Order: sequence, then structure tokens, then C-alpha cells
Amino acid sequence: MTLVGIIGAGQVGSTLARAAIAAGYDVVIANSRGPETLTGLLSQLGPRARAAHTADAAAAADFAVTAYPYTPADTPPVEELAGKVVIDNNNYMAWRDGSFPEVDSGRTTIHELRQEQLPASKVAKAFTHVQFHPRSPVRVPSDTLPALLRLARPAGHPDRKALVVSSDYPDAVELVTRFYDELGFDAVDNSPLSESWRSAPGTPMWRHHVDGQSREELVRNLQRAERILG
Repeated sequence: MTLVGIIGAGQVGSTLARAAIAAGYDVVIANSRGPETLTGLLSQLGPRARAAHTADAAAAADFAVTAYPYTPADTPPVEELAGKVVIDNNNYMAWRDGSFPEVDSGRTTIHELRQEQLPASKVAKAFTHVQFHPRSPVRVPSDTLPALLRLARPAGHPDRKALVVSSDYPDAVELVTRFYDELGFDAVDNSPLSESWRSAPGTPMWRHHVDGQSREELVRNLQRAERILG
């Protein structure tokens, strides 16, 4: 059974854990405060989830998710994640995290910086433009679900939505594509990581992050993106 390591137990990490378990995965989840603080979350997730310290979760995982913002001072478990696919859920939001001149100038992207922090891992940008909280405003009862669950559809469904994946590693793209499919979404490959700015906040595709978009719409919106340099 595949074990997903989720580093970060906030709204993103806990929701992704819930979705992964529903798709048949086991989960090991970690936060910065220690596994003893995750008792309540584990009781909600059930027996397929366990908590661990960050390094232990990274070491045990078959692949991992970084469910927290990038900061230059972050010290991720580099050795424990070596050789593994690491899904980066982060978005560059200067108002929240501060400005990074190398990103603003277009010299790099926030996900390439994460790759630099994890030089022996295979970083993939994914799950960055689907909401992990209820819809606002709520129109129907299903809107109270996080969009990751609300928008999921089986393969072949006429209203199936698509999500982006970007990576410098084809096998990472393949893993994320399979993971997306099992969670109820099509995948659009927008590789390499240097192209991940096309799915950043404020781009044409981002305007559909609340209710999603089809594969064809997503491809078209990625092509329409224009890079605005600071």
C-alpha cells in the first residue's frame, strides 16, 4: 500500500490527507509542533492515518507533499526525501510570505526555489489551484465541502475538471497524473518547473480556481498567460 507523507497539517494537509485516504492511500502526517498535537485530526481521519515527526514522516513516505509556504530559511528533511517525488502545494504570495526578488524578476519560480532546497528530490508543483476550503458563497449543500472533494469526478465524467502539474522530472509528472486521476481529476502537464508561473495566482487559469475548468479550458488558459515582471 502506498504511503503518502504530508508535511504540514493545516487546512491543506488535513484535507489532502482526507482525500488520499478516500482514494485508498495510507497517510503519515507531520507538523512543526510534533505528532502529539495531531490526536484530534487522526481521530477524524481514521486508522489509515498516523502522525510522526517531520523527518520520520519523510523517511517513511513513498512520496511526500509539502503543504506549507516556501521560505528561504526552511530546513526540510533533505536526506529523508532524497530520491522521492515531493509535491509542492505552495503558491507565491508576497503579501503573505514576503517578496523574493529572484521570482519577481523572472529569473526563477517559487517551485524552482523549493527544488533547490530539495536537490536530491523530484519536486512537482501540484494542487496549487484547487481550494482546500468550502466555497464562498455557499449556493448548495455540496459547496460546504472543500473544492478538492466537491469538484472530484470519475474518469470520463462530462464535468471532470483538470489540474496542472509542473516538474523537471517525467516520472514525477507521471506519479502526480496518477494521483490526480485517483482523486477525481484530469492532469495537464505544464513542465518544466520554469514554466510553473503560468499557473500562478492572477493568471488566466487562476481565475477558475473556485469552480474548476475542463482540460481543454485549462490548456487554453495556460497558453494565454503573460509573465508580469516586477
